[in-house]
Amino acid sequence: MQYIQVTFTFEKIEDYQKDLLINDLAESGFNTFEDTASGFSAFTDFELYSQVNLTAVLSQFDGDFIYTYTVEEIEGQNWNEEWEKNFQPLIIADQCYVRATFHPAQPQYAYEIVIDPKMAFGTGHHQTTTMMMQYVLQADLAGKTVLDMGCGTGILAILAAKRGASALVAIDYDEVCYQSTLENTALNKINTIEAICGGKEVIPATSFDVILANINRNILLDQIPSYAKVLTSGGHIFFSGFYESPDLDMIKEACKEHHIFYQDHQKIGDWVAAHFIKN
Repeated sequence: MQYIQVTFTFEKIEDYQKDLLINDLAESGFNTFEDTASGFSAFTDFELYSQVNLTAVLSQFDGDFIYTYTVEEIEGQNWNEEWEKNFQPLIIADQCYVRATFHPAQPQYAYEIVIDPKMAFGTGHHQTTTMMMQYVLQADLAGKTVLDMGCGTGILAILAAKRGASALVAIDYDEVCYQSTLENTALNKINTIEAICGGKEVIPATSFDVILANINRNILLDQIPSYAKVLTSGGHIFFSGFYESPDLDMIKEACKEHHIFYQDHQKIGDWVAAHFIKN
């Protein structure tokens, strides 16, 4: 199979700008990213590549940083195998140990999660996932119903299940993420998670005590009305995937319209996770 490799070289770029660029490239069809000494490479299937789409993504960053890029056609390889070589175990709040199938178990931790990532987002290493996991570890989830939007590997839903949630729905529009969630729930012997492939339109017409949504600002703003319809009175929402300014204020205002109010937030680097309650 043929792939397109776009290699970016930067004179100077902030970490948050790099994260934003990678996020937008992922939304436009690039599915694998690899750091280089002076930037990173992005990969996509040959038939999915569009120079027009790439130009549109890059135009959003005009003047933000200086860069050059090259585009080349390459032969395929096992990207997941290459990526797994760099996947290291992770410990969250000294309570949760996240490992791949090829790492040894560490039973001294209260919670152990086994993840076979399959290139899906959500191994816990990204700041947004780390903060969401910290919130899950702090929350009272015993007997609660939980919706995990943009579930990636299913890691948040799996941790919520291990924390005592009684029933969970994990949703992601990406087929790779959907399949990854199915595999990872089986790896962790969880039978209380229903995985669904889709977006806000597939949210079940039921009620949830807790919603976890680690996506990005624009999708969150679009989906907040859908969350409000299914969140119970007194229910909790934990958001991440955005920045403190101006994103957090925008999300606060959007939530207020649905009687969902800000409680607190965490910050790692430029990324933010925030806690809201519906009154």
